[in-house]
Amino acid sequence: MASIKLTDAAKHYKELPHQIAAWNALQGLLTPDQLSEFAEVYRAAPRPKETPLTNTWDGVTTLARQAGAKYPELVAAQWALESGWGKHFSGTWNAFGLKGVGADVETKEFINGKWVTITAGFINFPDLTTCVQYLVDRWYKDFRNFRGVNHAWTRNAAAKQLVDEGYATDPTYAEKLIRLMDEQGSPAVQIQKFTPTSPFSFQLTPNITYGELALHSEVRRFKWQHQCDTAIVLAQYAQKARTHFGKPIVITSGYRPPKINAQVGGATRSEHLYDAPDTGAIDFYVDGMSVIELQRWMDKQYPYSLGYGAPKGFVHIGMRPGRPRIRWDY
Repeated sequence: MASIKLTDAAKHYKELPHQIAAWNALQGLLTPDQLSEFAEVYRAAPRPKETPLTNTWDGVTTLARQAGAKYPELVAAQWALESGWGKHFSGTWNAFGLKGVGADVETKEFINGKWVTITAGFINFPDLTTCVQYLVDRWYKDFRNFRGVNHAWTRNAAAKQLVDEGYATDPTYAEKLIRLMDEQGSPAVQIQKFTPTSPFSFQLTPNITYGELALHSEVRRFKWQHQCDTAIVLAQYAQKARTHFGKPIVITSGYRPPKINAQVGGATRSEHLYDAPDTGAIDFYVDGMSVIELQRWMDKQYPYSLGYGAPKGFVHIGMRPGRPRIRWDY
């Protein structure tokens, strides 16, 4: 029997009676779920061209945050585990082993207490952005009768909920995700509870406290929630350095209220003012190691605003609205 590509059928569609009949016949064969998925992809806005930086831990974290994941680092951990850090997709741009109509691929499942190899269909996606959005919409947000893992109080609880809801058959799936997040320095704390009035002992990451960021000074305590949200992101990257080098970091400057910023000679629009969403900065060094070495490593790892402060004894990591990639010398 002759086959046909649906894209060719759409290209040559002229509303002829036999063509209308063929499309109506096809629609009658599709389930409501399949039609819904087709409509979602068909109507999606054009995506920006994927870049090599997108298919990275930080790139996937950014895509997940934009898609609405409460714990974007958990999405990145799934990407790393399911795709071998972006090297092996189960379908076109399918980084999460999402099953459906598409590519038939051999996969391993844990069934009845043992691993077995089966062949399953995996969805093909036009790009990684669409794939991440699909995952977040169906597993992190509420979807039909499913309660999304965005409701979990911590990212560890969210990882366990994925298993409880049947995302994976591997009984150690949650533990693997948690280990990946720990290795990357992602915080296991209850992020939504970090507020300006939190105690200085509050852990922003496994090794960085609120007090360290405020230099244990009450006058440097945050005033707005958006400042806390930015501080969490910055602390995660500082934690990566702590985890990578295996030595404590020392924060020399975090939040500077306007009066303090003026006293220390800070720029009038300094990122240290934390005066807008996605605006903030941390100056730090790693105890007992070369600041130049730290700066070189952070230059490769940090995607946003970075100041080459090594001659002054620190590295500056910051953010500005829109999170542009910026580099400068002091």
